[in-house]
Amino acid sequence: MSEALIEARAVHTYYGASHILHGIDFRIDHGETVALMGRNGMGKTTLIRSMLGLVKPRQGEVWVCGSLMTGAEPYLIARQGIAYVPEGRGIFPNLTVHENLVMAARAGRDGRRDWDFSRVLAIFPRLAERLSHGGSRLSGGEQQMLTIGRALMTNPDLLILDEATEGLAPLIAREIWRIIGEIRGRGIATLIVDKNYAAVSSIANRNVILVKGRVVFEGGSATLKAQPDLLHRHLGI
Repeated sequence: MSEALIEARAVHTYYGASHILHGIDFRIDHGETVALMGRNGMGKTTLIRSMLGLVKPRQGEVWVCGSLMTGAEPYLIARQGIAYVPEGRGIFPNLTVHENLVMAARAGRDGRRDWDFSRVLAIFPRLAERLSHGGSRLSGGEQQMLTIGRALMTNPDLLILDEATEGLAPLIAREIWRIIGEIRGRGIATLIVDKNYAAVSSIANRNVILVKGRVVFEGGSATLKAQPDLLHRHLGI
């Protein structure tokens, strides 16, 4: 098996006395799109935070690009080509769109600068019209575009999106899905958390469902779609 971009091995994570992740094995390979699914409170964000160094697992290992990085500082993991679009977006409201983008600009892990300012604006023309606007003046959809654009400015090998379209109007959500599909088509691996099962599974190579901190399903979209009882039981669909 080839070296994973990021991998959790038998990870157990706690918040205080609460045992959230129960020995999870999870990996994302180069160029792969993975949908991480499950109802609220099942451990999806905790798994992401455990892999990114934002929460330190109590047991297990996290490997990034072949290096053991369990509990490493998040900035060290980011430097390995991992970009994170968090739930809530996390833009800087007191900075302009232009400032939010250029502050993140850097070469990728192998020195690539494929995603520069002009290329990000080409994929997000709406941002090009609002370069001087402060982050707080943007709509929810524009803020999500800005957060994704800022992540791309780091020239990542892996883009992680937690609740990619949460709270967005249907028209804007469709635009975000179109953009994610375009990013995927350009070879960037993606990990996507979103409540829209149909949209995320339609572009995913692999789907993983978590229930109470354990993996209960892992497989392709056709296999998942063929199990409506599983979808209903674990996703409410």
